[in-house]
Amino acid sequence: MKYVMKALILAGGMGKRLRPLTDDKPKPMIPISNKPILEWQIDWLKSHNIRDIVLCTGYMGDNISEYFGNGEKFDVNIEYSKEEEPLGTGGALMQSRSLLESHSNFLVMNGDIMTDIDPISLIQHLTDKLIGTIAVVALRSPFGEIEIQENGLISSFTEKPILNDHWINAGIYCLSNNVFSYLSDVGSLESDVFPILATENKLSAIKQNDIKWRSIDSHKDIEEAQKEFGN
Repeated sequence: MKYVMKALILAGGMGKRLRPLTDDKPKPMIPISNKPILEWQIDWLKSHNIRDIVLCTGYMGDNISEYFGNGEKFDVNIEYSKEEEPLGTGGALMQSRSLLESHSNFLVMNGDIMTDIDPISLIQHLTDKLIGTIAVVALRSPFGEIEIQENGLISSFTEKPILNDHWINAGIYCLSNNVFSYLSDVGSLESDVFPILATENKLSAIKQNDIKWRSIDSHKDIEEAQKEFGN
């Protein structure tokens, strides 16, 4: 098994759709049950013995660095890579190169994800022939589903079912340091880099079943996350 020594969290998001909550804080600092998303993520990493963390900050990044400092209070080691202007997920990773490239592999995750996925599955599947493994989760339908009998009568309602034959990017990756040869100073991992890796057969999807996962993109997501993860 490959040992991941570092994790990088892409925490530069502005969260326009979450205003007014993000008028005075960046998206990853939105509280879920009185604890910022980023703190949930750091606790998750610690639970898997990953304590060396890089935070890529941007919009209102001082809010993050003032809260977490060097990580000592949270029993982790935190370093920062600050974007002076938006670089995209790929550009943010490239800017952090000096903090990561001495490690053969590392975790990368979006700063708006709540989950209990086991990252070890991503690490274990990162073979020498691959540059990345991506956690994927089953798509949850945005709509309720109605089951209709042949006679037209409705037999059941299912509220926003999980579509197990459709998979989406969970925003959590294990990447080889060879990924830096595919990155530019500005660009997106998802739309610029991953499609190239896929055509070269250097990217693998690791399906995650029976897990908790939520991307915080709306006020409704915050409500649902508090029900699912709050304690």
